[in-house]
Amino acid sequence: MSQSPLHDKVKRMIIEELKLEDMRPEDIDDGAALFGEGLGLDSIDALTLVVGIDKTFGVKIKDELAGNKAFASVNSMVEFLRGQGVEG
Repeated sequence: MSQSPLHDKVKRMIIEELKLEDMRPEDIDDGAALFGEGLGLDSIDALTLVVGIDKTFGVKIKDELAGNKAFASVNSMVEFLRGQGVEG
């Protein structure tokens, strides 16, 4: 279960943008790595998520360092978004 409505919205954005039709938000662990061992995403997925975050939340990821930190997990993505003023 997600910790907040923003966690759920982030998970839904991930599923929608990456077309993970066989997944539900509750299938994604808030603290699990999104890349590598965790969800298994790759660099193409990262670019898709950058666009998804801009489209869904109106937040731009300005550089690779910020993206690497933000995309570590759902929890880190939520923390990044809150730092950008996104409520939830």
